[in-house]
Amino acid sequence: MSLHPPSSFSKVAIIGTGFGGLGMAYYLKQAGIKSFTLFEKAAEVGGTWRENTYPGSGCDLPSHLYSFSFERHYPWSWRYPKQAEIHEYQRHCARKYGLYPHIRFGCELAGARFDEARARWILSLASGEVHETEFLITAVGQLNRPAIPKIPGLDRFQGKAFHSAEWDHGYDLNGKTVAVIGTGASAVQFVPEIARRVQRLHVYQRTPGWVIPKVERAFSDFERRLLDRMKWLLDLDRARIFGITEALGFAYRGHKWAEAIATGFARSHIHRQVRDPVLRKKLTPDYPIGCKRALLSNDWLPALIRPNVEVVTDAITEITATGIRTADGQLRKVDALILGTGFAASDFLAPMQIHGLEGRELASQWKQGAESFLGMSAPGFPNLFVLYGPNTSLGSGSIIYMLEQQQRYVVQLIQAQAATGYRTIDVRPAAVQRHMQEIRARSARSTYEGGCKSWYQNAEGLNTNNWVGSQREFARRTQRPDLANYEMSGPVVRDEVLASMVVEDLVS
Repeated sequence: MSLHPPSSFSKVAIIGTGFGGLGMAYYLKQAGIKSFTLFEKAAEVGGTWRENTYPGSGCDLPSHLYSFSFERHYPWSWRYPKQAEIHEYQRHCARKYGLYPHIRFGCELAGARFDEARARWILSLASGEVHETEFLITAVGQLNRPAIPKIPGLDRFQGKAFHSAEWDHGYDLNGKTVAVIGTGASAVQFVPEIARRVQRLHVYQRTPGWVIPKVERAFSDFERRLLDRMKWLLDLDRARIFGITEALGFAYRGHKWAEAIATGFARSHIHRQVRDPVLRKKLTPDYPIGCKRALLSNDWLPALIRPNVEVVTDAITEITATGIRTADGQLRKVDALILGTGFAASDFLAPMQIHGLEGRELASQWKQGAESFLGMSAPGFPNLFVLYGPNTSLGSGSIIYMLEQQQRYVVQLIQAQAATGYRTIDVRPAAVQRHMQEIRARSARSTYEGGCKSWYQNAEGLNTNNWVGSQREFARRTQRPDLANYEMSGPVVRDEVLASMVVEDLVS
């Protein structure tokens, strides 16, 4: 039993209020499950779109697909949504579907352990409070913990330094000499914004990324009125975008002819925008497209050819009190240092400590590479479901689409537990083993393990983040749970309300 009496209880506890948590709460309500609580460490919903407020922050997927299927007719201002509008969309969904009363803000989960005798998860909040729940659902995402590079001297730098996910809007970059470390998806967005404001900009690149043109613009008033009145046009555009993302994803999955077409398209984009052959060579990758996340931008490459911008490809050897020294011995003095080094994406659920059966810790179980069934369940952790877990991210497509498949699936598992009268549901180790053998074999043939280093991979080079099939395949495989893959135990009185729910009504 808990050392302290529980201060609260809910049938379901959800950690996080990004797209994963909000969508999960919506589908629980649709299923008639009213006893659920969302725990959010901040003071507002939003997850990564609440926190990443750097200049130019936005989504590289068109807005008509980067939205919930149950709230797709939203009056987006831009074809590719900006950070502030995405965050407002999340707040809009929370208001419209009555989710705010279920959210406890300022509550960070420190850890959770499964009480086997009582078949409950005991949540320990950072405040010292305890919460009990039958089902624990984590929705903390993969891109929520900034990755800080281990560069000698970083702590000695006396200028202004911050990570792009923790942007200091109070610091004036105008007229400053600035260094940016990293050339990933965040840097591609903020570098063009600050390049025209700073006096000098040094961009430190370890490896270049393939860049694809981005047809980005605001919707005209006429287009907005048309989409608002003829909603089927938005649905048609959503289907068109979905098809394009599926086609690009097809190229990433070992289909060499499709990969060659996508690579040629990206290579021609570099040739059009970068005329200097020396710089063009620096900016052209030597790995397959899709091995790293493709970068959608019309402004990134033009920003790098500005006269006040230098692309540095020599390795960084140390950071001094005044600047950055590279392997060629050159020291570039700077006023500010911005880390565009991404996130610790393969450290799933960190820094939370999750303990399941017999006290086993999930982080330790996943130390050599996260393994799960359909990205949601790990053996030995009954009644625990992970949203946006291992191998559920995408090289091309909508993570919201993927999340909705997971959210519906989890609700069906909760319904199945209620219908059968068991207290716990735990995935069978054999099911995980079969699934992961397939993931490893298919991943090895894809560009996700194509010889580069990316956030898709763990330290051993295994793709632990990306799904290896199409979005439609994932939807088919999560349409209805096969209970043969799960072990249920501990009979109790059936929950007649949930047991009577018709699953088809939920997923229609």
